[in-house]
Amino acid sequence: MRRIVIVGGGYAGFYTAWNLEKRLRRGEAEVVVIDPLPYMTYQPFLPEVMAGSVEPRHALVSLRRHLHRTELLSARVTRIDHARKTVTVQPAVGDDYDLDYDLVVVTAGAVTRTFPIPGVQSEAIGLKTIEEAVAVRDRLLANFDRAAALEPGPERRRLLTATFVGGGFAGVEGFGELLSLASALLDSYPELSFDELDFRLVEAQGRILPEVSEKTGRWVVDSLEDRGGRVHLNTQLVSALDGHVVLSTGEEFDSDLIVWTAGTAANPVVARHTDLPVDDRGRLLVGADLRVRDAGEIVVDAWGAGDNAAVPDVSRNAARSTTVPNAQHAVRQGKRLAKNLAASLRGEAPRDYVHANLGVVATLGLYTGVFQSGPFVVKGFIAWVMHRGYHVLAVPTWERKVRVLAAWILSFVLGRDIVSLEQTQHPRDAFEQVGARR
Repeated sequence: MRRIVIVGGGYAGFYTAWNLEKRLRRGEAEVVVIDPLPYMTYQPFLPEVMAGSVEPRHALVSLRRHLHRTELLSARVTRIDHARKTVTVQPAVGDDYDLDYDLVVVTAGAVTRTFPIPGVQSEAIGLKTIEEAVAVRDRLLANFDRAAALEPGPERRRLLTATFVGGGFAGVEGFGELLSLASALLDSYPELSFDELDFRLVEAQGRILPEVSEKTGRWVVDSLEDRGGRVHLNTQLVSALDGHVVLSTGEEFDSDLIVWTAGTAANPVVARHTDLPVDDRGRLLVGADLRVRDAGEIVVDAWGAGDNAAVPDVSRNAARSTTVPNAQHAVRQGKRLAKNLAASLRGEAPRDYVHANLGVVATLGLYTGVFQSGPFVVKGFIAWVMHRGYHVLAVPTWERKVRVLAAWILSFVLGRDIVSLEQTQHPRDAFEQVGARR
C-alpha cells in the first residue's frame, strides 16, 4: 500500500482524512495523521467558549473517535524533506525519528502572529486554542470575585479592565462575547457597577472586520460602543509591561486581562523547515487542484490545503488572488483534497477547488450579530440566530451538533454558568499549600 502522511489534524487535515476513509477501498492506501493534539478545534466556537455559551469539550472533535481507519500519531512534525520523502517526527516522549511516505499532505495550519512589543509575551493571552479561550473566561470570572472584595479604586478598576488587540473576526467576536458576559455578570455582583467596566478593542487599521463592507464595520463599532465598549481605531499597542497598557495615541491604563488576536502567521515548519516551495509569506505554493507547484510545475506526490497554503481563488477574477484563510475554505478544501487524492491513486485527473465565499457571519455577544453576503446585510438578533444556525450545521459529526445544541438550549433556560475554574491551571497549588503548613 502507498502511505499518505497528513501533517496536521486541524480543519483541512481532519476533513481530508475523514473523507479519505469514506472514499478509499480497504488496502488501497495507508493514511497517517500527525498532530500533537488528539482533537480538532472548531475555532469559530472559541468566542462562545470564552463567554460560557459552549462547553469547551463540545468545541473539540476527537480524532480517535471519528477516524477509525487512520493511524494517528500524537507528535509534532519538525521537518518535511520531500526530496527523500520523509517527515521528521518529534513525539512527546522519546527520540525524534524519520517517517517515510509516498504522498504528503501539508495541512499544518497557521499560528498566532506576534510582534516584539514589550509585555505581550508575558502578559497577553491568545485566542486560537481551546485552552486560551478557557483561560480568558476563567480570568474574567476570577477578576470579578477579586474586584467585589475590594473598595473602589485603581486596583478594582484594573481587574475590571479587558483589552483586546486586533480587529479581525477573532478579536471582534471575542470582544463582543466577553463584553456581553461581563455585563450579565453584574446582576450577580451588586458590589460592582457598569461604569467600572472598561473594555477596549485596539486596532491598528482605520476599520475593523475587513471581510465586511466599511459601512457594516462602522455599524459594528457603533454597536459595541453603545454597549459600553471602547474601540480604538488607527491605534497600536506600544507596551503592555506588567499589564500597564500604552497606546500609540499616548493613552495609558492598567489592564489585568489582555487578549492578543492580531492575525496569524505561517506555520514555522512550512515556512522554514521544508524543501517544498513557499511564497514570500511562508505559505505552501499550490495550484487550484491543491497539488504543490514550483514555478508552475507540479511537485509530484505533494499536496496542501488550509491556512498554511496559498490556494488560488478561481471564483474571483482578480489575478493571483488566494482564498481567505478561514474555516469555510479549509473544510471544503479538505473534502476536495480527499476526492483528488483518491482520484490520483486510481490514475484519474484531480479537479480544481472552486468555492465562492458564502458570506460572513459573526456573533457580537448574546442575541446580537452581523451577517453579510455581497450587498446583503443582516444585523442584530436575526443575524445572531443565523450565526448559531450556520455553525451548529457546520461543526463536524452529529454527536457534536447534538451536544452544542443541547448546551445552547440549557443555557437559554438556566442561564450561563459563572463559576471560574482558574485554579485548574495550577492543580498542585492546594496540595503544596497543605504540605507547607505542616
